[in-house]
Amino acid sequence: MAQAANSTAKAAKVKITKTKIWVALIALLLVFYMVIMLQRAVLLMGDPDWIAKLLGVAYLVIPFVAAWALVNEILFGARTEKMASILEAEGGLPEDNLPRTPAGRIVREAADAEFEKYKLEAEGAPADWRSWFRLSCAYDAAGDRKRARQSMRDAIALFKKA
Repeated sequence: MAQAANSTAKAAKVKITKTKIWVALIALLLVFYMVIMLQRAVLLMGDPDWIAKLLGVAYLVIPFVAAWALVNEILFGARTEKMASILEAEGGLPEDNLPRTPAGRIVREAADAEFEKYKLEAEGAPADWRSWFRLSCAYDAAGDRKRARQSMRDAIALFKKA
């Protein structure tokens, strides 16, 4: 029994490592794209044609927006991972014991039923980041990614205050 739990933990760590490698590769690709965009912006702004100059200014804005988005997403992931580590150490992570389809997807009805428990917990402790983190996991299991991210943002805001 302990050996099965140990192998599951190792598999989860390998998956996390692979995810971090993919995130790093995508981030590097985005940085490369931003450098190319900056180079093109400078070249276009040096052109005597006013339309080219306008395009150059527009190209100049895009890398800054991309950098802002990249930094926000990496910080979101790092803070989420930190909170998950704390909850794991406390034994407060929600258990992944929901039934799954043969394809591996969570059965929606079971996720919806489990969701109510976490919703009541978050309503009962609105200032506790832990309850919002668990609610985010419940939203994610139920397939509502938009609300899952918003709940995680709420959890991060409360975590920063704590």
